[in-house]
Amino acid sequence: MTRIAVVGSGYMGGGMAQVFALAGHDVVISDVTAEIAASNLERIRTETAEFEAQGLFPAGATELVTRHISAAQSIEEAVADAELIEEAVPERIEIKHDTLRRISQANATAVIGSNTSTISITRLAEAVVNPERFLGVHFSNPAPFVPGVELIPHPATAESAIAAAEQLLAESGKIGARVKDATGFVLNRLQYALFHEATQLVDEGIATPEDIDAIVRSTFGFRLPFFGPFAIADMAGLDVYAFCYASLQGDFPERFATPAILTERIERGELGTKSGAGFRAIDPERIAELVAYRNRAYAKMKELLDELGPSPFDAPAGATADATAEATAQATGR
Repeated sequence: MTRIAVVGSGYMGGGMAQVFALAGHDVVISDVTAEIAASNLERIRTETAEFEAQGLFPAGATELVTRHISAAQSIEEAVADAELIEEAVPERIEIKHDTLRRISQANATAVIGSNTSTISITRLAEAVVNPERFLGVHFSNPAPFVPGVELIPHPATAESAIAAAEQLLAESGKIGARVKDATGFVLNRLQYALFHEATQLVDEGIATPEDIDAIVRSTFGFRLPFFGPFAIADMAGLDVYAFCYASLQGDFPERFATPAILTERIERGELGTKSGAGFRAIDPERIAELVAYRNRAYAKMKELLDELGPSPFDAPAGATADATAEATAQATGR
């Protein structure tokens, strides 16, 4: 069991506290004032009970969270005995610098993670005493339900600090992925690139936001829970991707220039899954296994979407509320 402090007890910080508590760790939350921390602790407990009743958290979650999460009177009190500290205060560098300074002065040895989504980890490290124990540990909202977490060391981060964060995430059912300290990291670079192209399509009158959302979630977005962009490219064939880039360049020569790393692989005869080498190497003898997994995954995803029904963006008023009530009743045996 690891002693954890979460500094910043809003929805992101509270969600992270739930994740760690459900994994059996003791968590102390803190905020600008003791009153805010205490109020957010009550919200976390109430929210946990609701999630358990809805079947979103396992049976016994409320008892675990009640037992394992407490609120401190101050940041310094929260972090004093912690082995790992997660900072989740507002995304302004002056606030984070001040908070990290207080945290690291009150505890000189704990691993410290920041939940920043945009600010340079190297710049944040300037405020940390013993910065070799500091790195980015970036959760996505809602933290209890989104499994991926970016791990962003700065150049001086110790390997032991990264390993400690990776172990904690693994114990908590999360998927940690290491990325370098660069503007936007990986998540937001990809997320905003997609959004930017989507806005271009709307501006050009190609499709409406509603139709673009429908296409994304029901085509390539449908694959993304199972395969990332490189695995998808390998399965499609890197030579096919090159042909598509060439076609797009007819109207958008700069916007869709063929990536050099794609051309290099094709020149080496690495065409993806069909050649056994691409961005993600796979033994050709396992291709049938991969195809079977893909087909099973997509069929299960379709079943899940049919079961959940459309989101409130796309469903008539009241339809999703009825579906939610039915799912809650089934989960609680009512």
